[in-house]
Amino acid sequence: MALPACAARALGPPLQPEREAPARTTCPRRHSRVEAELAASRPGSVAASVRAGPPRGVSRGFNSQPLLDEPLKASSSLAGAARAPLFALLARGRRRRMHDLRRRWDLGSLCRALLTRGLAALGHSLKHVLGAIFSKIFGPLASVGNMDEKSNKLLLALVMLFLFAVIVLQYVCPGTECQLLRLQAFSSPMPDPYRSEDESSARFVPRYNFSRGDLLRKVDFDIKGDDLIVFLHIQKTGGTTFGRHLVRNIQLEQPCECRVGQKKCTCHRPGKRETWLFSRFSTGWSCGLHADWTELTSCVPAVVDGKRDARLRPSRNFHYITILRDPVSRYLSEWRHVQRGATWKASLHVCDGRPPTSEELPSCYTGDDWSGCPLKEFMDCPYNLANNRQVRMLSDLTLVGCYNLSVMPEKQRNKVLLESAKSNLKHMAFFGLTEFQRKTQYLFEKTFNMNFISPFTQYNTTRASSVEINEEIQKRIEGLNFLDMELYSYAKDLFLQRYQFMRQKEHQEARRKRQEQRKFLKGRFLQTHFQSQSQGQSQNPSQNPSQTPNLNADQNVTQNLIPNLIPNLTQSSGQNPSPKENRESQKQNPGQEQSDGNTSNGTHDYIGSVEKWR
Repeated sequence: MALPACAARALGPPLQPEREAPARTTCPRRHSRVEAELAASRPGSVAASVRAGPPRGVSRGFNSQPLLDEPLKASSSLAGAARAPLFALLARGRRRRMHDLRRRWDLGSLCRALLTRGLAALGHSLKHVLGAIFSKIFGPLASVGNMDEKSNKLLLALVMLFLFAVIVLQYVCPGTECQLLRLQAFSSPMPDPYRSEDESSARFVPRYNFSRGDLLRKVDFDIKGDDLIVFLHIQKTGGTTFGRHLVRNIQLEQPCECRVGQKKCTCHRPGKRETWLFSRFSTGWSCGLHADWTELTSCVPAVVDGKRDARLRPSRNFHYITILRDPVSRYLSEWRHVQRGATWKASLHVCDGRPPTSEELPSCYTGDDWSGCPLKEFMDCPYNLANNRQVRMLSDLTLVGCYNLSVMPEKQRNKVLLESAKSNLKHMAFFGLTEFQRKTQYLFEKTFNMNFISPFTQYNTTRASSVEINEEIQKRIEGLNFLDMELYSYAKDLFLQRYQFMRQKEHQEARRKRQEQRKFLKGRFLQTHFQSQSQGQSQNPSQNPSQTPNLNADQNVTQNLIPNLIPNLTQSSGQNPSPKENRESQKQNPGQEQSDGNTSNGTHDYIGSVEKWR
């Protein structure tokens, strides 16, 4: 760093000012007070003060000595003694600020220099380490051309590729999900995905007796035919999630067309412009908002085939499905939904060809909605349709006079509604439970022979679970929904019995297939062994009887070897003749050579090893 001209001249021989005129410096400074003090000083003081350091504000780097620290130290040198009068001219506070500023400037410069040199040294070391690793890995290529530049470029390309892969991985799979998937891949075998989902005991003790026909629900649903699936959507039971699964998550030959920004999807049959699903996300609320059993059974046939002539209407099978939920959780979820402004005013409640009157079905609120209502007010309304909603929506209301409560006593009415809801639920093609998502998926797939693309997710945290209620309020909610509580207990028992029955049937079918496979392999082994024996006898007809192998002994040895060696046989196609037919052909032609063109290579290798062992 070049010094100012005045400082360079000052470092030369000492200036000798004239005695007649005051000494002046050639440095372009505008401090008149300092120049006056220098003029009044003794000869040589100006040179000493200039030689001590550069002017104020000029830095000589972090390696130089502090410019303003010297006056504060007790020094016997000429520079210190000469600089003291110059520094003393400044105010005390200004001298302190200048001292602190200079000290901070030197310390910051030192830190920056150390950091720069440290990073440079670290980069140099890292370069040597990576170069050594690179030379070990790509040693054979080191002799080709100038490998220093090529290795550096290739190493930089590899590092950039690695960073790009990390960024893409974080974008595709953020969080710890990918890490959990990798850990699960190397962990123990996957547990049963249909284990108890509500964290209760896996052993289920049934309470109701159901027949085999009630438990075995297997619908011969032909999507290319005229059958129709009708989804009965009860409020706050998770029906929206299940409805989206039906239109977006099923493996179909012709999937539903769901456009962005539209709630409804087009679910046509393969080769036809006709829907196979009647639900909110396929046909909309064609029979009214959240239509119940009474409305759907009278409305769906008219909506689907209303435009056709009665003689041209096909004979359809309407397969009704629905989802149920724990009554207390469903009730609290509906209350929270009403608090946010939900009214369901568009519901028709059509029964026996007409909607109910205002006297038959009064309203619980007077304004546009019931938003912000407390739980106590929600429970106190005697006309609240949230009470026993699941029983009312699954029963045939025409049996009790629809919404006219004066037709029969309340106790008899409740009994008729509950029995009707149980009967309709039992004879439905399928129903699921919100608390058992994976089991619901399994039963639906087995019932309709339709598979979902991705598994269902069990959400244990909902708006209802966030509501904290005491035991008294819970007992009151259970009392208001006593019919739903009975229906849910019945539905849960039937649901879990159906699940266990289907799982046992699946295990029995798999066991039966394994047994048939073992019998088939055993028959093929005996057939091939007898063929080899007949071939050996035909090739050596003049063999000494004493050297002839004992057929019975060989059969016994073969039968002892079968349990251990059958897994080594390869499974062949069904084009091979059965063991019984082969044995009959051997009895008819005992001396004739038979060649089995369909025998697998694994069987030949196995027979060869047995012959070698013998």
